[in-house]
Amino acid sequence: MSDQANERDAAFLATGLDQTTVPTRVRSVVLMLAVCLAGITYLDRVCISLTAPYMMRDLGLSEVQMSLVFSAFVLSYAIFEIPTGWWGDRIGPRRVLTRIVIWWSGFTIATAAAFNYSSLMVIRFLFGAGEAGAWPNSAKAISRWFPTAERGTAQGIFFMGAHLGGGLTPLLVTALLGIMPWRSIFLLFGLIGFVWAAVWWSWFRDEPAEHSAVNQAERDLIMTGRAAEDEHRLTDVPWGLLVTNRSLLALCLMYFTQTYGFYYYITWLPKYLREDRGFSGMQLGFFAGLPLLLSVLADLFGGLTTDWATRRFGLRIGRCAVGGGSLCVAGLAVLAGSGVANPWRAAILISLGGAMANFLLGAAWSVCLDISGRHAGVVTACMNTAGQVGGVLSPIVAVYAPGWFASRSSPLWIVAGLYLLGALCWFFVDPRRRLFDDRKL
Repeated sequence: MSDQANERDAAFLATGLDQTTVPTRVRSVVLMLAVCLAGITYLDRVCISLTAPYMMRDLGLSEVQMSLVFSAFVLSYAIFEIPTGWWGDRIGPRRVLTRIVIWWSGFTIATAAAFNYSSLMVIRFLFGAGEAGAWPNSAKAISRWFPTAERGTAQGIFFMGAHLGGGLTPLLVTALLGIMPWRSIFLLFGLIGFVWAAVWWSWFRDEPAEHSAVNQAERDLIMTGRAAEDEHRLTDVPWGLLVTNRSLLALCLMYFTQTYGFYYYITWLPKYLREDRGFSGMQLGFFAGLPLLLSVLADLFGGLTTDWATRRFGLRIGRCAVGGGSLCVAGLAVLAGSGVANPWRAAILISLGGAMANFLLGAAWSVCLDISGRHAGVVTACMNTAGQVGGVLSPIVAVYAPGWFASRSSPLWIVAGLYLLGALCWFFVDPRRRLFDDRKL
């Protein structure tokens, strides 16, 4: 060791501190990997909304058939969400997320091999089955690696990665469609996930204590606010409490409304912008991705806001005021956008509505972690499953709604109304009360 290094260490020790008292930042790398995961999931999900016209042409699909293809993915995702979340509680997110990413990457590539309506339906159904549990297991990892006071921000940054990936995807796919067929795009996007899975498996560990790079100070910091948990509870999920708890039921209904709107944005919004608002080319790619690009800021500031408000006003106001307020603004913005004549103003208002609906994600997922204890995978999966039910219905309703209401803006009216209903659900959520032992935090 050099004299300079010895002098630096001596100066550090002279302050009365030991290097082990300064927490390492390994959890930041965990979050970075989770953000990359989120971005890849939306890269693969959003891609199909831009390639849909080419797939419909080559495979001879109608709009109704394409809507059912969209919904097949979400249906299987919903069916397998809770089992995969529970599986993550049992064996940990390291193994489960590795399996999930390898599976969905394989079926992203398989989408390129679809040759008719039936084959595409089967591939997208299996795609959804494989991707199910990605969000709950990511939340599980965050609950293990972040103290309570940082979870809202961590969840917000996680969703920021998802929406950044989704927001850039329309521009990327639009550019790629100019130089390659849609089948090659699915092949290219599928390969990315295999790289992530290899890095995650080799580096990540389910508990901070299992990772050699984490010092004791960071372990102590992470444990701040974590309740004592018994391992036997992992195999003994009190399902009766899950289906009767008021907070969780309200979260599920709220998330149904939020996800219903979200799936409209990533499935049929490009068609609305093209046919009803007259956008095309890169303009269409930009405005189709704008809701998710704005959501990047909404995710970050939504997470920061819920953590700040929680520290300042307590858990209930910190989580519920952020969640309810964001959906209220979202509903009003979408309603206004559907009635504006100017295409640019309409697209901006609709995009703002989509972004504000995502402002609540840090609060919503943090509530699940606040109340769930060791069962974070199951509880977040319950909320996300309810959301996916909305996702199943959204593409189908969007096709039929213009005929029901004699207006091509009617799908947006439904989205706006559901957002306002979701805002009311937050009055029935109490994040201070743990789900399984009924103790207030």
